[in-house]
Amino acid sequence: MRLVFGLVLIAGLGLAGFAVYMAQNYIGAYETALHNERSKRGQAIPTQKIYVAKRTIAYGERIYQEDVALTDWPTKVLPEAYFNEENPLIVPGEAPRVALRTIEKYEAFMGVKVSEPGRDAGVLSQLSAGQSAVALRVDVASGVSGFLRPGDHVDVYWTGRLSSEVSGQTGEVTRRVLSKVRVIGIDQSAAVEYGAAIVARTVTVAGNAEEVAKLQYAQQTGKLSLSLLARDAISETDVVEIDQRALLGLQDTVAAPVEAPKQKTCVTVERRGTERIEISRPCS
Repeated sequence: MRLVFGLVLIAGLGLAGFAVYMAQNYIGAYETALHNERSKRGQAIPTQKIYVAKRTIAYGERIYQEDVALTDWPTKVLPEAYFNEENPLIVPGEAPRVALRTIEKYEAFMGVKVSEPGRDAGVLSQLSAGQSAVALRVDVASGVSGFLRPGDHVDVYWTGRLSSEVSGQTGEVTRRVLSKVRVIGIDQSAAVEYGAAIVARTVTVAGNAEEVAKLQYAQQTGKLSLSLLARDAISETDVVEIDQRALLGLQDTVAAPVEAPKQKTCVTVERRGTERIEISRPCS
């Protein structure tokens, strides 16, 4: 009887020890997982709440409170001129803003994508202080085959005949008159969807008073053509001008100077006492 009791006791102690061992392993694994999770939380990407669109907003639509939402956005990739709680998109009591271009669902609102409160989405909202709009007549060739869109930048070239009173020479010439001019409208629209080429008859651009005067005079005196620029292009001030001789690679020839014929000289000898004097004179 004592032997059986001893065996049972030993078995019980063994099972208890095994249970303690398993519990320690489980607790240790749990603590390790908890520590790893806390470490991951400590390395989480910092975010900031900004306003995004809850639905697709088309060009010209008014933006209301039910169309926007605050969401976390990584601070390292925050867009420019975003809206947040300190700079709200919608202010109670103010007129709603208008989308200046199509804003996709969950896209961040930016200052260049929306108008000022109460402003419409027309050409007026695209002009900065001191700027005005001017329309340029274009066709398939001069309008970059319909691939221009509002927001693009172009160089403006003038082709016309020079007056001898102005330049001292005559003949047709092509010259860049303005660089990196911003397009704000195609025909009667300030928003053209990408993907469809439109052969425009007029292109509206923005410029200051001097630039507008140049473009108006250039339209009256010659033909204008536009050259589409890359988005990161730098405005250039160097003069670009091509005439017929430059196009064909011809160089101006300079006439060799004509030498006047040498005049013969005659020598006359005179004696003055014992002195002999030679005098050179042109021969008659």
